[in-house]
Amino acid sequence: MVFKPRFYFLVGFLFCMGLLAAALYFQFSGGLEPCPLCVSQRIMVFAVALVMLVAVLHNPKRTGVKVYAILGFVMAVLGGTVSARHVWLQHLPPEEVPACGPGLEYMFQYFPLTETLKAMLNGTGDCAKVDWTLLGLSMPAWVLISFFILALLSLTQFWNSSAVRGDQRYFSTRSELPFR
Repeated sequence: MVFKPRFYFLVGFLFCMGLLAAALYFQFSGGLEPCPLCVSQRIMVFAVALVMLVAVLHNPKRTGVKVYAILGFVMAVLGGTVSARHVWLQHLPPEEVPACGPGLEYMFQYFPLTETLKAMLNGTGDCAKVDWTLLGLSMPAWVLISFFILALLSLTQFWNSSAVRGDQRYFSTRSELPFR
């Protein structure tokens, strides 16, 4: 059984929704306030989810699958760069950590949009603080791994040979494939 691209895009979308649900759980139930880089990572996870959802709803032919695969890959790589910067900030020596800034809500209210966006992409001292770990990895490290998985999932759809529109099921058997 070979899964069609639509199924993989659905899995990617559900994975993204799980990441966003976990982020909201940690924020509202765990009391972990997101720093500017955390918010940027959430936006990028949402962007990947949006690409995946549109791909599921559109159910494109081969060329469309390739376009969505590239878009999903690019969004995941961009999100991965934000996560990598966050992990890098967390591993800086204390004397090299940037100064802590005001909260993101305050920045949106009183700072120019360009300064707020710069803080969201560069991070502040708040971003260097590690509040939660699992198996020795911080939350941004797990998000970086997740972006890597999403990028791989998207990229593999570029070569998925079952991108045939004729059957609307989420998977096909080998005998239904046009090329063997």
